[in-house]
Amino acid sequence: MILDLKKHYGYIFEDELINEISNLAVYKEFEANTIIIDVDSYMVSIPLIISGAIKILREDKDGDELVLYYIEKGDTCAMTLSCCMGETKSKIKAVAETDIKLLMIPKNKMSEWLSKYKSWQEYILQSYHSRLNEFIEAVDSIAFLNMHDRLYKYLKDKAMVTNNVVISATHQQIANDLHTSRVVISRLLKALEKQEKIELHRNQIKVLEL
Repeated sequence: MILDLKKHYGYIFEDELINEISNLAVYKEFEANTIIIDVDSYMVSIPLIISGAIKILREDKDGDELVLYYIEKGDTCAMTLSCCMGETKSKIKAVAETDIKLLMIPKNKMSEWLSKYKSWQEYILQSYHSRLNEFIEAVDSIAFLNMHDRLYKYLKDKAMVTNNVVISATHQQIANDLHTSRVVISRLLKALEKQEKIELHRNQIKVLEL
């Protein structure tokens, strides 16, 4: 475990902190599409992603969802950090976009390490900064982009976080992520294909431009 942590986090954390993480963290693996954090659940640990990508969604009272952003290798979830510190219920849902490997850190260590390790303090602050920027970008996308542009951005973002230009998803799944109808998504995907930005296949979409 220490060797793996050095490989993935050695450029961020001091050796002493890596040793503590190695002794305390719980290693977990999740298959793609698994719900990792659900709405209204209490957080008891902080995730550190070793590999893969997680999709962060907001859910309304009717169960409809909207993708906010993705977190990837080397990231943690700012919303989880906030819930741990405030001991409040989660306002978001986290779903494995790909198969993922992560470490779960006991939440009581978060505050202790903030004062004990400068690298942890910088890591947490950078995480808040990155997630805030991504959240602002998501709000801007909803407020200022039409659905055609939002869809294309969504496809490119999805291709980048999965490191695969071929996206395996149904039109309905995409519609759910973008909080719109399948009919609208199907029409816009055909328009993007005519513009030679994507290729459509059965339950797969190939992004031609990143």
